[in-house]
Amino acid sequence: MNILVIGGTGVISTAIVDRLAELDNNVTVFNRGTRPVRYKSKVNVLTGDKTKTEQFNQTMKSQSFDAVIDMISYTKDDAAITLDAFWSLSEQPHFIFTSTCATYKRPIRAVTITEDFERWTDDSFYPYGYHKACMEDYLLKRAEDGEKITVIRPSLTYGIGSKNIGVLRNNYGIIERLKRQKPVVVFGDGTNPWEFTFAPDIAKAYAGVVCREHCFGQIYHATSGDPRIWDDLYLEFGKIIGIEPKILHISTEMLMEADSERFLHVYQEKMFSGIFDNTKIKRDVPEYECDYTLDKTLRAIYDWYLSDSEARIVDKNLDDFEDSLIIKYNKCAEILQSN
Repeated sequence: MNILVIGGTGVISTAIVDRLAELDNNVTVFNRGTRPVRYKSKVNVLTGDKTKTEQFNQTMKSQSFDAVIDMISYTKDDAAITLDAFWSLSEQPHFIFTSTCATYKRPIRAVTITEDFERWTDDSFYPYGYHKACMEDYLLKRAEDGEKITVIRPSLTYGIGSKNIGVLRNNYGIIERLKRQKPVVVFGDGTNPWEFTFAPDIAKAYAGVVCREHCFGQIYHATSGDPRIWDDLYLEFGKIIGIEPKILHISTEMLMEADSERFLHVYQEKMFSGIFDNTKIKRDVPEYECDYTLDKTLRAIYDWYLSDSEARIVDKNLDDFEDSLIIKYNKCAEILQSN
């Protein structure tokens, strides 16, 4: 099949392109061409900016695709640009849009979350989840009108090139802190249940729904199915390098007081259960099975760190910020103990 991936340079989308190519599809990526990417197979490249609507429409009119995977739409207006670019075609492609499990309204009064849980459609306090939820509603309405649309909801996903690893998203900085016997900060008591997914696994979901009619008009989770707690992220890294982590637990409320913008993703999402039911995707895409548990995922990440000097760059400002959090927390603890 001829498949277009809009984006194609991020961690998840690169894995999707590789997966589609492995399955002998003819893959084309459309992006601005500003980020170098190495795919495992040869792909076609279209360079442009989707926000330049007329240019995007003209480019798509000269193309023919069986499916279009949109990895970059964030709002309903973004989604409309993608859909409308193919409106005049006699045979419209199957559209697959990327949403997020951050659409769910917290707190969630369940440990395992299904696709029909309440979402952030009436509250924009957490903009990322809110705008994605509104985009979903728009897409489902278009699907009801007869367009072939599927939505995938990933949760926290890591892969080669990730820059979102850890509570503070300090990536290789975690390894350096462990090696130097410096504490690492985890929100709450570290026991909040969560799933960490590896990009090559989630790519199977995207490839699996392509042009399957029973997937039209549907929304699916696609997560690892490997339930863990947040402490495990640091404990597994510690096992890999042979060092016992010094984990300092700080309440989410205190972290928000320290830097509300930096820790909003924790306050509105990660402090609650992150276990998502994959029954629906496994029913409709029977081949969807994840190969990577957390330990295997982090081993792959660590091997990438060792092979890429740029991946081993530590953000000193972020490292200093984590130090400052620990100092302030310890001072507060000393004051409380003295009273």
